[in-house]
Amino acid sequence: MPGDLTIRWTRRSRALSADSWGAVEVPMAEELEAYEVVILDGVTVKRVLSTTTTSAVYTGAQQTADWGAPLGPGDTLDIRIFQLSALAGRGAPKTVTLLF
Repeated sequence: MPGDLTIRWTRRSRALSADSWGAVEVPMAEELEAYEVVILDGVTVKRVLSTTTTSAVYTGAQQTADWGAPLGPGDTLDIRIFQLSALAGRGAPKTVTLLF
């Protein structure tokens, strides 16, 4: 759909020796794969997207509800991606700023 933003990332390992957000795919150490993508406005959480794959869709409708219009050229978006674990809960986040 126009305005939809697909956010993609590479899964990382919970093992300390493999704890990296690099491009190498690591073995899955969890029974289930689950993530939360936190959409931020400064320190304020605007929205949390939950997914069981290494991508999440931030729809144009969600962006309009959060920001008044879909994001476009010149806009930025701060996000945190958390891998969820039945044993450890939310892992350490990867925080990034997306530029449009």
